[in-house]
Amino acid sequence: MDTTKYLTPAVLALFDELWGDAPNWSGSPMFGGNVASTPASKGHLTNLKKAGLVTTEVDSDDPSLSWVYFTAAGKALAAERGCNESEFLA
Repeated sequence: MDTTKYLTPAVLALFDELWGDAPNWSGSPMFGGNVASTPASKGHLTNLKKAGLVTTEVDSDDPSLSWVYFTAAGKALAAERGCNESEFLA
C-alpha cells in the first residue's frame, strides 16, 4: 500500500506539531491537549494512522483526548525531516 498519498502538507504539519509537542509528554503527545483537536486535524490524524506513522490510545480519564505514539516509520520520517527522538527522550 502506498502511504505517501496520505502525506499532504496539512497532514505533515500536524505530524510536525505532534512531534514538537512530544517533549512535553515524555515522547507521546496528547491530541486534544496542546495540539488542538478540530474536525480537520482529526482527519489529518486519521491519515497519519493510515500511513502507519502513529498509533493512538484514548485517554482513560477524558475520552476527548488521545495519546499519540510514534511508530518506527514515524520516527524514521521525523529523522528524514531533521528531527531526532533524543530531543524528547533525554
